[in-house]
Amino acid sequence: MRYVVIALGGALGALARYIVAAWIHTRVPAGFPWGTFAVNVSGCLVMGFVMTLLSERLIVNPQWRYLIPIGFLGAYTTFSTFAFEAFQANVEGAWLVGGAYVMASVVAGYAALWLGVVTARLL
Repeated sequence: MRYVVIALGGALGALARYIVAAWIHTRVPAGFPWGTFAVNVSGCLVMGFVMTLLSERLIVNPQWRYLIPIGFLGAYTTFSTFAFEAFQANVEGAWLVGGAYVMASVVAGYAALWLGVVTARLL
């Protein structure tokens, strides 16, 4: 059942990402990826809100953790998971780990993307 709930949330999150980003891209001038930026920031807002409710405020079925944070937000934006993990490291006092995670993820992610582009162009 867990996989079905994750898949359902993922399908809804992917659709929401496309709809939100496309809506913004048709209304805002080009030059900055505002659609993706809005998806990432709104995903972080929802992740913080939902994870706090699910872990501190509400007593709910564990399936909700599979549906919303993992399924929906996982497909909507993985950036929210990244931000939550960095935040958790800082909350737990591991601010060096949190900071290193942020810096390493951005630098390594960009370098990996560049390497993928270079490799594809060489083929």
